[in-house]
Amino acid sequence: MAVIGVGIDVVDLERFAESLGRTPGLSQRLFTPGESGLGIASLAARFAAKEALAKALGAPGNLNWHDAEVVSESSGRPLFSLRGTVAARAAEVGAVHVHLSLSHDAGIASAVVVLES
Repeated sequence: MAVIGVGIDVVDLERFAESLGRTPGLSQRLFTPGESGLGIASLAARFAAKEALAKALGAPGNLNWHDAEVVSESSGRPLFSLRGTVAARAAEVGAVHVHLSLSHDAGIASAVVVLES
C-alpha cells in the first residue's frame, strides 16, 4: 500500500453555525439524512471531513456532497461510506483505503483524510 492522497480541513464552529442559519437549505445540501440530526460540532467535523476528502482526491469540481457520508463504527471510530461521484473518483485515483480522523475542541472542528492504494 502507498499513500496516494492527503487532505486536511479546519472549520470555525461559530462561522459554520452562522452559515447554516443564514442559508436556508444548506444543511440539506451538505449532509445526508443520517448526518443531519447531529450537533453543530459534529456537523462541522463532517463538513471538514468532506472537504479534506475532496482535497485528497485532487479537488475535482463534480463531487456530490451526499456521495461521501461520515458514519461511525460501533466503537465510535469515524469512517466514510462512499458512493456515486465520490466512489468513482476514488476508484479513478486508485484509492482502496480511506482513513479518517475527526476532532473538535476550542471552537474548531478538524478532519484529516489519508488515501491508500
